[in-house]
Amino acid sequence: MEHKYVQDLRQLSSTDIATAGGKAAGLGALGTIEGINVPHGFCINTEAFIQVLQRLPQMDALLDRLASLHPGDRKDIAVLATKIRQLIEAAELPDGLAAEIARYLDTTKAYAIRSSATAEDLPSTSFAGQQDSYLNICGLESIRKHIGRCWASLFTERAILYRIQNGVDHRKVRLAVIVQEMIFPQASGILFTANPVTGNRKQSLIDAGFGLGEALVSGIVSADQYTVEKDTVVSKTIAAKKHRVSPAAGGGTNIQELAAHLQQEQVLTEPQIIALAALGRKIEAHSGGPRDIEWCLAEDTFYIVQSRPVTTLFPVPEEQDQQFRVYISVGHNQMMTDAMKPLGLSLFLLTTRAPMKTAGGRLFVDVAKTLGTAAGRKQLIEGFGKTDHLIKDALEQAAAKISLAADGTAHQPVQDIRAAPLPEDPGIVAELIRKNEASVSALQENIRGKSGLETFDCLSEDLEELKRISFDPQSSALIMAAMNASLWLNEKIQEWLGEKNIADILSQSVPHNITAQMGFDLMDVADLVRPYPQMVSYLQQTQDEDFIGKLPDFEGGAAARKAILGFLDRYGMRCTGEIDITRVRWAEKPSTLIPALLSNIRIFASGESRRKFEQGLQEALRKKEELLARLQQLPGGTQKAEETRKMIDRLRHFGGYREYPKYGIVCRYFIYKQALLKAAEQLVQAGVLQHRDDCYFLSFEEFREALRTQEADQALIDGRKEALKHFEKLSPPRVMTSDGEIITGSYKKEKLPEGAIAALPVSSGIAEGRARVILDMNDAVLEEGDILVTRFTDPSWTPLFVAIRGLVTEIGGLMTHGAVIAREYGLPAVVGAENATQLIRDGQRIRVNGTDGYVELL
Repeated sequence: MEHKYVQDLRQLSSTDIATAGGKAAGLGALGTIEGINVPHGFCINTEAFIQVLQRLPQMDALLDRLASLHPGDRKDIAVLATKIRQLIEAAELPDGLAAEIARYLDTTKAYAIRSSATAEDLPSTSFAGQQDSYLNICGLESIRKHIGRCWASLFTERAILYRIQNGVDHRKVRLAVIVQEMIFPQASGILFTANPVTGNRKQSLIDAGFGLGEALVSGIVSADQYTVEKDTVVSKTIAAKKHRVSPAAGGGTNIQELAAHLQQEQVLTEPQIIALAALGRKIEAHSGGPRDIEWCLAEDTFYIVQSRPVTTLFPVPEEQDQQFRVYISVGHNQMMTDAMKPLGLSLFLLTTRAPMKTAGGRLFVDVAKTLGTAAGRKQLIEGFGKTDHLIKDALEQAAAKISLAADGTAHQPVQDIRAAPLPEDPGIVAELIRKNEASVSALQENIRGKSGLETFDCLSEDLEELKRISFDPQSSALIMAAMNASLWLNEKIQEWLGEKNIADILSQSVPHNITAQMGFDLMDVADLVRPYPQMVSYLQQTQDEDFIGKLPDFEGGAAARKAILGFLDRYGMRCTGEIDITRVRWAEKPSTLIPALLSNIRIFASGESRRKFEQGLQEALRKKEELLARLQQLPGGTQKAEETRKMIDRLRHFGGYREYPKYGIVCRYFIYKQALLKAAEQLVQAGVLQHRDDCYFLSFEEFREALRTQEADQALIDGRKEALKHFEKLSPPRVMTSDGEIITGSYKKEKLPEGAIAALPVSSGIAEGRARVILDMNDAVLEEGDILVTRFTDPSWTPLFVAIRGLVTEIGGLMTHGAVIAREYGLPAVVGAENATQLIRDGQRIRVNGTDGYVELL
């Protein structure tokens, strides 16, 4: 007889997700693995669910209303969820389904009824626990009722909210139902084949409790926890287990108190722990990645009742060998930890000389060989000790896992920045800037008129020029000279005069700081708009991306338009995350600047940019004279003063140049981007690409090849788009190993105020004010005296710095962008304040201590 709706689990495989859902398809695949026991059962396919919904005429309207809601609409979600569930639970089963179910049932047995959604247990989104399960269900009528409840559980509030948050269309998710013979276990629990806390792929983590697994999943009891590595139990925690969930007479479950002698007893024996971990490795090998497995133990046999991918682990860079490696995040140094698209990754790799690896849409550098020698280890850890304490502490932990080489030949020594040539002529800065500008102009001329493969030839040639400029020894020497001068001044002045972080004051209003100047220049633009209320009102309300073209309609608008276009001509290549060439630039979306422009109009008086710059300059010069005079009074004061004068001059002459090389890179990137988008348009016109932005999901070489062959793999592009959605949800680690272990550093601070958030001090002073927690520059509405709290800042955030009183970021180091510009503007600032955007509420009053490195919540 034909089975329209019901299929034996043993007949399913991983290819049946569309009809059986992720969970049922996964169980079917597990049943084919030798040595893996899956309870017998069957699956009611998604066609039955579709038939139920189609028979409910109100459903279309309800789903339309649901599709318009956002995560914050909790009350409306709750109301709609209740209505939809009531309709589904009251619906009749499709014709013939009851008869099919009856043919599979053994009325003498109890069953577990579980949902299996088509958007469940997938590699990028697990949807774990979003739909309901029912245990120990007996009799055909009760099973029929609970099948309806399973269908309805697709529309619980938590399931709806999870889909909204993950961008999953409610109409596209289908639900199958699993009916399995009930196992009555002595113990049950969860097995992770990779440590979900540390990410270590070589460790398995097992949670175990007595009775049914529902006790663990619902949090009724604490679980024993065992960690297994290389067939050895490396750690275990025996929990106090006061209760267990047991099958109830007549169906369902109940909670029972455990006998006193069992409450402290280890649930699994060591041989059972090792055997269960081995089963997990077998499932992992079959599935192709780490798994989250629900298991139960009955009569000394392990049964697997669910296996889903672990979707929260950060990917490990792919390597050709099994050597142990230690990776440092490049994004944490570049102030851009967001996931990058493939074209952005490949262009950055072509820009750098450092050997880098990609994982999770981010870039990493392997430092294991450097940590493998005494000299390299000392140099690397000490270097980060001056700039990023969290990475330094993580590297110390990682170094403990690496044996030192017998000699110093194992790696290329780290370049000693203190050994760089020490330039003295301040004119070198202007000359380097002139050469860079001339080089960019030559690129613009060379690429003009190029098309097709000629474009890629021109860009490939210029990438070599970009590397030559970026790694110019003279350019590096200027940056290192200023950095070393800053470190020297902080160290010596604290030793001689007792003042901490003196370089912060001395760094204010240095010449040639292109990023700081950008902030001042936008203040000047605001001066041209401020006197005209109608133009200000228009900017406050407009959503028009062509707002610049409308400005001449207002009094004063022609001058304002000219000023904004001039600003964009100089800075329009900048944007948040600018190291990713695929990011939208200010020149492409000028409205991004409106919030910062309006803040400047609201907060400052005309001419404030010049006053602020002059104020910082005079404060720095006064501090210089004060220091030199005080040093003269000390023993050996003449020599101390002369050394200090040289270091201050070096800091002020060369410190501003620190920001220019990146500006030069993004100038070229914008030219590259315009040329590449022109090539992408050609591929769209030829029908090779579906959309222009599809080129972002090809590497540079793949893009070139698509142009050459007039062919592109659309499935590859679509797969990378889905992967990016997953990567965007992951937070990249500062330091991780090739085992996947995330090594987390911490601050070694004592005597912090109670409840304070520890951080790295990067710009001295104390600021108190209202916290503005801002994750997107487009949302930046600032008032005078606000303190900016965000994940990270790159140069594109600089226009906001002129309006704030202090800065707190989750990511950063002593020489990263936010720190450099905070010192330039004289803003108290801390970076590396872990989870600050979650611990600090928007609008809360806080105190930032940029001298000692912490944030107080007031």
